[in-house]
Amino acid sequence: MPLYKSIKINAQTYVKIWHITESVDALRQIVDLKKESADRVSSMKSELHQRGFLSIRLLLKAFGYSDNDLFYDEYGKPHLKDGHYISITHSYTYSAVVVSAQPVGIDIEKQRDKITKIAAKFIDYEDAYLIPNALDYIQNLTWIWCIKESLYKLYATPGMSFKKHFLVLPFGIGQNTTTAWILDGNKRQRFEGFFLEFNGFGCAITIPQE
Repeated sequence: MPLYKSIKINAQTYVKIWHITESVDALRQIVDLKKESADRVSSMKSELHQRGFLSIRLLLKAFGYSDNDLFYDEYGKPHLKDGHYISITHSYTYSAVVVSAQPVGIDIEKQRDKITKIAAKFIDYEDAYLIPNALDYIQNLTWIWCIKESLYKLYATPGMSFKKHFLVLPFGIGQNTTTAWILDGNKRQRFEGFFLEFNGFGCAITIPQE
């Protein structure tokens, strides 16, 4: 049961990352699912998605929760019955859960060159500081995507555009934190973004910045 990493973001926010090495059958044997979840897993055509879904339930268990403690709203956003905020993510062979006393979002992505092909769809303000030929260009694009995806999960509002409504300030040299904004009409909300890398993957967590 490879719990890959546990991270304390602050006194209210904790992250757990799972390295998914188990088969679907092995995961099913150690995960207790409510009927709704069991039916959902059975309907998934991708074994990768099944393993990701099941490993999330193992991470819930590591936090002291069960599948019954988790529910989703009409926008597909996960919630915990005890009122704590939660966000979940999985990509290929890694999954992660963040639990906090404040609104929070998380995303994991594999770093791949093909992100350059979709950069124009999610980059706007960030063009001002990105250097396409730089050695860290793929890394920076991945960081920005992960932060915007985590903001999208946190905000969970229909019609939001990565390009128009989410803004990520530059990362400092040698730093893995930044400031990000959600711009929704006349509303301006500021967030702190945290980023970490492991084995070719990137993971970002966003929380409101006081």
